[in-house]
Amino acid sequence: MRYEITGDPLYKDIGAFFMDVVNSSHSYATGGTSVSEFWSDPKRLASTLQTENEESCTTYNMLKVSRHLFRWTKEMAYADYYERALTNGVLGIQRGTEPGVMIYMLPQYPGSSKAKSYHGWGTSYDSFWCCYGTGIESFSKLGDSIYFEEGEAPGLYIIQYISSSLDWKSGQIVLSQKVDPIVSSDPYLRVTLTFSPKKGTSQASTLYLRIPIWTNSEGATATINSQSLRLPAPGSFLSVNRKWRSSDKLTLQIPISLRTEAIKDERHEYASVQAILYGPYLLAGHTSGDWNLKSGSGNSLSDSITPIPGSYNGQLVSFSQESGISTFVLTNSNQSISMEKLPESGTDASLQATFRLVFKDSSSSKLSSVKDVIGKSVMLEPFHLPGMLLVQQGKDRSFTLTNSADDDGSSIFRVVSGLDGKDGTVSLESGIQNGCYVYSGVDYKSGQSMKLSCKSGSSSDTGFNQGASFVMNKGLSQYHPISFVAKGDKRNFLLAPLHSLRDESYTIYFNIQP
Repeated sequence: MRYEITGDPLYKDIGAFFMDVVNSSHSYATGGTSVSEFWSDPKRLASTLQTENEESCTTYNMLKVSRHLFRWTKEMAYADYYERALTNGVLGIQRGTEPGVMIYMLPQYPGSSKAKSYHGWGTSYDSFWCCYGTGIESFSKLGDSIYFEEGEAPGLYIIQYISSSLDWKSGQIVLSQKVDPIVSSDPYLRVTLTFSPKKGTSQASTLYLRIPIWTNSEGATATINSQSLRLPAPGSFLSVNRKWRSSDKLTLQIPISLRTEAIKDERHEYASVQAILYGPYLLAGHTSGDWNLKSGSGNSLSDSITPIPGSYNGQLVSFSQESGISTFVLTNSNQSISMEKLPESGTDASLQATFRLVFKDSSSSKLSSVKDVIGKSVMLEPFHLPGMLLVQQGKDRSFTLTNSADDDGSSIFRVVSGLDGKDGTVSLESGIQNGCYVYSGVDYKSGQSMKLSCKSGSSSDTGFNQGASFVMNKGLSQYHPISFVAKGDKRNFLLAPLHSLRDESYTIYFNIQP
């Protein structure tokens, strides 16, 4: 601010120097910084990963610094930083859409959870930390750094691609920006700009569209009224000058790719500690501590990290049983299959109670109702353990998990109408032992171990029929539109944007080995 008041360039240089030091030596992949509200040794961040990382207030302050520096210099690095910190360091500090439920710190160690730190989540009415004030203000300013104007000859910089509209008075137009939803299976950012000139205007103006440093030129396109524009290199601005008309349509399509980013630690033994980003999105793995990943045999991350098709959400289910006023769900926890009480969404337990139906006949994978799956042979893949399958170990024995590559057929179940005869229920019959079913028992309680039990043949076996029947509903958890599977050393990892997580355990820095 002193630079703006005095015009002395020294203070601009001080701000730029400060930003460079923090970003080059003390920043995490989120764009956030600090350990227990302090800075420690520069370029030694691998030793700092814990619960008390990244105070929310520091991210708020760094956003203010980067915003001022961009206004003063128009340098792309500050716009790129703003996007990174806003996307990964602000959007995820509120618990879902719950107003007034925010975090103080953003844990970074393998197996972290936003709910598990010294402060954890605050409360709507009883918490008033400093990070509540800055957090609320950060959410109130989500739109204040999309557009910047300059000069007597009207110019408008668009540095954030967020669906929005702007009544640009000096340019004498109303600009509308529409951004298509970003998904992992279609790796492009697509933006469309349309215009409504003010009546009687004939003034030309210039738009400057940010081409982020995280994209690449191959596959990037820009058009004005279907006429191609020449795009500059990533890290630059596309400049378009004209007298805007209501019929004008400006489009931008830029590739989004996966990339790794080493933690800011210059010690050789930590060179393999890396974060994974998809465009501006920092990806977190659903894991309670495992962090060993394979880099793949080729030069591309796509060899070891693959997108999850959007259609997979239609294959996610949860199996439940009711007893009195309680609902219990089929759950996988530490490779133990049991019935547990219905969990809250956004928790590890909700992930563990969700399974993907993998159909033996791939043409059967489209589901619209329970009836569509009756009679089909399926395998059950735990939501948070892609590539693993629930397998049978024999009559009256519990279930376990195995890698799909090692499956000997013991993972196959036939979905049949519920043995209890009720509408909407199903039973899971063994694909290798006819008359044997996934069975919970008749004494409903949390932790009740599941086993493969065989029907006695008695028509009056009501207890068995009840214990082998489940309500099959839509999965308690769903894949985020930006979801990937990453190949691990001993298991695969489900990846999703960090900002989308609530209480789930996660890892954002992986040990990535060849």
